[in-house]
Amino acid sequence: MLSTYRPLFAIPGAWRFLAASALSRVGGAMFGVAIIVMISTRRDSYGLAGAISAGGIVVLAVAGPIIGRLVDKRGQRRASMPFVLMTFVAGLITVVLSAVGAPAWTLFVGYAVSAFLPEMGPMSRARWAHLLQDEPDALHAAMSLEQVVEEGAFVLGPVLGVLAATMLFPEAGLLLAYIIFTVGAVLFLLERRSEPPVIPHDERPHGLAIQRPGVAAVGAALFMVGAVFGGNEVVAVAVADEAGRTGMSSVILGAFALGSALSAIVFGTRKFTGSIARRFVWCALAMFLLELPVLFINDLWGLTAMMFIAGSATAPTLITGITLVQHLVPRAFITEGMAVAITGLLVGLASGTALSGILVDRWGAHETYALPVAAALISALIAAAWGRKIGRAIRA
Repeated sequence: MLSTYRPLFAIPGAWRFLAASALSRVGGAMFGVAIIVMISTRRDSYGLAGAISAGGIVVLAVAGPIIGRLVDKRGQRRASMPFVLMTFVAGLITVVLSAVGAPAWTLFVGYAVSAFLPEMGPMSRARWAHLLQDEPDALHAAMSLEQVVEEGAFVLGPVLGVLAATMLFPEAGLLLAYIIFTVGAVLFLLERRSEPPVIPHDERPHGLAIQRPGVAAVGAALFMVGAVFGGNEVVAVAVADEAGRTGMSSVILGAFALGSALSAIVFGTRKFTGSIARRFVWCALAMFLLELPVLFINDLWGLTAMMFIAGSATAPTLITGITLVQHLVPRAFITEGMAVAITGLLVGLASGTALSGILVDRWGAHETYALPVAAALISALIAAAWGRKIGRAIRA
């Protein structure tokens, strides 16, 4: 299995940009939980914390494709470095505003400005797409490795954010998040050997990445995948709390993440033939079918085992979806296109988190598992409905 991934690290500079982007993504994964802990502790209001967090996510959703387009036009370092530095300064100001008890609206503005940041995932994947453009099997392995990095970041990041905020001072988690994100991003951008070349302006197609046939459909399907993630996170906490075993929530979520990470590693070693659009449909359908049984399991350890199994379908769905976008957009739109996909995922995660919190209060903890199950079903239906059109767009 390791023989599949070993050649990737033999590429000059590959391990450097991957390690730097991994570090930056750990910082990025800390933002959401760190802002919630900081605001709820300082202001004693989860409503305010959620509103400020949601404002940041809205800005990120808008900024991701815009910055991705600038990256494709001007190059990764030239386009991203100003935003990285702006994010760091705005983040420091937000931390200070919280510590001195500034008005709530200033926290909205500070955190929103700090969310106008470049996404490391699309830029790192764009480097692999450039380096391995003539090696589809190696590129498939690289995309799977990227998903393992994402899973690891979203497991480690929130833990670091909570520990720093609870063991040091309320702003420590967010401060550490900005430091880690910025250091990783700067190191990534300084690694120039693997940076994709800029397509000359007169050779760039017109329009936006999201206007290319099939891209919006993939983004919509990944939005629903994000809702699966967000719903599972909230319901796991609620179910464990309802049972009087709060610590089990981290075990349940850890099992889901572990199942996803292991499946990404295995998925990267497989060689596939046939239509990638059809593969996306089957992956999304498997995600729904493996998530469905959680509706009928009440035992916490049984849920843990089932979530491990359910997690095994999410990574292949994400890997295939993001690879689809690479096929659907011209090379000049590669970062922008993947930013659309990743942004859809992140906004879906935030939406699933918010909606599941409301449903837990109205329906009860375990009953709210209906939300991630429904989201998985809708993702599969979107993939199936657009499968043939996506396939034709790829062939075209």
